[in-house]
Amino acid sequence: MTSVLTNFLAFIVAISVLVAVHEYGHYIVGRWCGMKVLRFSIGFGKPIWMRVAGKDRTEYCLAAIPLGGYVKFLGERYGTGDPVDPADEGRAFNQRPVWNRILVLLAGPFFNFLFAFVAYWALFINGVPTMKPAVGEVVEASYAADAGLQFGDRILKVGERDTTDWETALGAMLDEMVSEGTVTLKLEEADGFIRTATMDVGDDRTRLTEPGMLFEGLGFEPWRPPAVLATVTDGGAGQLGGLEPGDKITSIDGERVSSFTDLQQIVSARPAEFVAVMLIRNGEPLSVDLTIGSQVVDGQESGFLNVGVGDITTDFWYVRKFGPLQSVGQSIERTWSSTAFTVRMLGRMVTGDVSIENISGPISIAQFAGNSAAAGLNAFFNFLALVSISLGVLNLLPVPVLDGGQIVYHSIEGIKGSPLSERAQLMGQQVGILALLLLMSFAFYNDIARILG
Repeated sequence: MTSVLTNFLAFIVAISVLVAVHEYGHYIVGRWCGMKVLRFSIGFGKPIWMRVAGKDRTEYCLAAIPLGGYVKFLGERYGTGDPVDPADEGRAFNQRPVWNRILVLLAGPFFNFLFAFVAYWALFINGVPTMKPAVGEVVEASYAADAGLQFGDRILKVGERDTTDWETALGAMLDEMVSEGTVTLKLEEADGFIRTATMDVGDDRTRLTEPGMLFEGLGFEPWRPPAVLATVTDGGAGQLGGLEPGDKITSIDGERVSSFTDLQQIVSARPAEFVAVMLIRNGEPLSVDLTIGSQVVDGQESGFLNVGVGDITTDFWYVRKFGPLQSVGQSIERTWSSTAFTVRMLGRMVTGDVSIENISGPISIAQFAGNSAAAGLNAFFNFLALVSISLGVLNLLPVPVLDGGQIVYHSIEGIKGSPLSERAQLMGQQVGILALLLLMSFAFYNDIARILG
């Protein structure tokens, strides 16, 4: 569990980086198109830092409210906009050709997609630890149990889509479930036998798209290493307490242990505590009492047992790593598939096929940011790439206060030969602001609802 401070700092870093990327797209393409930039601001409100530079005396600012940013061009508004000095004639935003203005507006979202591509490219070069999609514990009387899913089954395909990692598998499962009401899996058993299983969820599919409901609703968990001890170090806390290789730990002081990950989390949180360990040895249940060891890790006391899971994970974990050129293709594919998935999910929220509870506000995003930052640079860069794609897609929506809405305005101008009236633009802005306020309010509501449970 990450701290509130960690979440806040990670959120600020993430938003600042992605806003800077987005606004730099507008800025640099505007400059290329001959427009005069008056201000480049990261954040809204009163500037807390400012630098004036360049022949145009552009103001570069960091503002007090770090929840967005903007680029202000000369003459960006029609009619009552900024006065244009004769020396700057032709350099005002509204004096440039329509295609120039549309290009500038497209540049912000494009740079968000470009950032995601670069982030994925760097990740693939560095190597991405990947878990093959496989079935963990299956709940009785569930969709998964009815379909015959078994612990350890590897998911080779979802529908017609190959699945080499959980990210791909999850996207494919959601796509097929929402569109078909079924999830068809091609599975490989431990002995190599391949079979097909279909989970028919019918009209339950919208409920299953609620946050955190997919696996719980389908009735199975992703595979994780079982809490079966492969090694027990001589003289360690586990060996002194009576643990032996081959023991399968099922609970500690009544707290259920279903995987080696659970075991690690429970033990690390209880240093130097005397506990009752329930386990299975040679097929028979057994209870042992032991004292968890204690050590200091990164300045904090942590528990340990000096036991290991061995090499059982090697069949399920691998590192996706490519050379610089191969990573280009992998990054394009990942960026495209993530973008297409985001668009499809947004469309299905509108039609009611996907739960609108998936809309997250700043609180949830901050939590995701903090958790990914705590997990390491790879996880944080992956988080930044996904959020950057979402930001790019969101800004292309045809809402007047967003880039997509402004593109619609300028496209209409290009078709009819004159801009929309000030009144029409003002009404559109008001409707757009109202829509965004309602969306933000709903996102905050979802955040609070998740916190309260």
